[in-house]
Amino acid sequence: MLIAGLTGSIAMGKSTVAQMFTSLGWPVFDADAAVRQFYAAEGAVLIEAEFPGVVVDGVVDRNRLSARVLGDPEAMARLEAVVHPAVAKLRRAFLDKAAEQRRRGVVLDIPLLFETHGEASVDLIVVVSAGAAAQRERALARPGVTAEKFDALLARQTPDAEKRRRAHFIIETGGTLDDSRRQAEGFIRAVVGLPGRIRSFQPHA
Repeated sequence: MLIAGLTGSIAMGKSTVAQMFTSLGWPVFDADAAVRQFYAAEGAVLIEAEFPGVVVDGVVDRNRLSARVLGDPEAMARLEAVVHPAVAKLRRAFLDKAAEQRRRGVVLDIPLLFETHGEASVDLIVVVSAGAAAQRERALARPGVTAEKFDALLARQTPDAEKRRRAHFIIETGGTLDDSRRQAEGFIRAVVGLPGRIRSFQPHA
């Protein structure tokens, strides 16, 4: 089973590309969705214990949480110590299921793939990228994203140029959706015959 790591900086179009891979028959593990699932379940209690006041109606309010941790490395480390093991457990279950189904390839959609040193756990890295102006315009159009928050998020992320340098495949999203989809299709055609390097992700005995 080939495991592709999909990543890209904020507002580059990664989620849209992930949906394309799903429609093309490659299951996608969405790390952000896994975090949201965690925040709405057992994670709410754990996060509230670390950062009192960030849970609203039993669910972690991500805007409140961001205000508490952005720009504070110590607080961010405490948050990651709670979140990362939970996401890893969900990812493990996803990979086990895909292996049981004998999937040819899967995609791990991980925004902070490089920042969390997750590149060692995938076979290939796909980076979604667009121009800086388009990225900023898209980001600031999102609810709750200010210029200050955007800059703070960018500061935490590996620069786009570095991601592109380390990628095995780049999907450019500055054009049309059809252009991006053709690139996703091209990636699958290019790698479909490659053997998966990772052998540790097998169903539990």
